[in-house]
Amino acid sequence: MSALTRRALSSLMLGCLAPFGANAAHSTAPSSGKPVLTISGRINAPSGSDSVAFDMAALEGVGIDGFETATPWYNGPIRFDGVRMSRLMQHVGAAGDKITAVALNDYTTELPISDFEKYGVILATKRDGAYMPVRDKGPLFIVYPYDSAPELKAQKYYSRSAWQVTQLIVG
Repeated sequence: MSALTRRALSSLMLGCLAPFGANAAHSTAPSSGKPVLTISGRINAPSGSDSVAFDMAALEGVGIDGFETATPWYNGPIRFDGVRMSRLMQHVGAAGDKITAVALNDYTTELPISDFEKYGVILATKRDGAYMPVRDKGPLFIVYPYDSAPELKAQKYYSRSAWQVTQLIVG
């Protein structure tokens, strides 16, 4: 086999494997500094601003927690890790009693802030140890520990579990 043919074959193989490498990039925190979440509304925002923006590193810097639970969207129990919503609300000085979560596709859902402490709700950044791609409910997914209380296994709570979350509005 000539060097040119080997080079062409190697290029072809690398091109075919490139999509798999792109998926592997989700196993480490994105380092772009690009905001993944904006929180606005009744919060203690920096002077001259009405919102707080977080890139993935800043969001996870608030503190990571997690749990394993079954969901209606996946087979079997899944491990979710992310920021406790109660801690995130405390971090931004939330003064409201509800939030509106807004997803990339403009889906919105309203959640009582009282759920966060009561149930240990998290804003998940990882599923089974890997960052979640946009095409599979990422990068941020509001998750309740559905297995921890019988009442959580209901449409009421499933509909509050927004994925592809980009904005939280405190009201």
